[in-house]
Amino acid sequence: MLELSFHDLVRQRRSVRKYLPIPLSKRLLTEVLEDAQWAPSNCNIQPWQVQIVSGATKDKLSAALKAEHLAGRTSEDFWFDHNGYSGEHLARMMHMGQARNEALNIAREDQQRRDAEMLRQFEFFDAPHVALLFMPEFGDCVRTAGDLGMYGQNFLLSLTAHGLAGIPQTLLGMHAGVIRDVLGISPELKMLYGISFGHPDPAASGYSVNLGREPISKSVTFYD
Repeated sequence: MLELSFHDLVRQRRSVRKYLPIPLSKRLLTEVLEDAQWAPSNCNIQPWQVQIVSGATKDKLSAALKAEHLAGRTSEDFWFDHNGYSGEHLARMMHMGQARNEALNIAREDQQRRDAEMLRQFEFFDAPHVALLFMPEFGDCVRTAGDLGMYGQNFLLSLTAHGLAGIPQTLLGMHAGVIRDVLGISPELKMLYGISFGHPDPAASGYSVNLGREPISKSVTFYD
């Protein structure tokens, strides 16, 4: 495990889009999951139900996801639309896409390469593992989804502390129905997102972009 202060740990975490084909040992994977388990949750309900998919099952899931995507279908549990962004939030999203494409030398008009990069999401960016985060339905699910967000942050920071990396993928949640079918998961559990993870490929620097963050003055208000 890396010896990092919390200050350095949160700043070193990156959403990596290229991995080495080296599975994590059972011991290492268990350590990361045990760290994630200490996430806070509303009333301590600990609602997360996490599916860790690897090997042949991951390959089967990848094929099913790509088939649904290429057919122009989705099967999400929770509605989401990028077109809802506006103002500074839209600007940040556009900056992320531009920075990623520039790092990979993908021209804006090169639709073929952009489509190929999209398909890599369903290949889990070559990561040996993917964690799929499901939850039960309680009320409007907002607070439960917040619990899963805190779980995911613990998971990602633990990966970073162990010299590993992960990338949260909202797009996987857009195909929750297919994932449930392949894995045989009860329809009572709803999927929010997934995290592909493993050993980052050090030779693929273009697949890890430092986007920086806004100053806290943009998001924090102080009252005396």
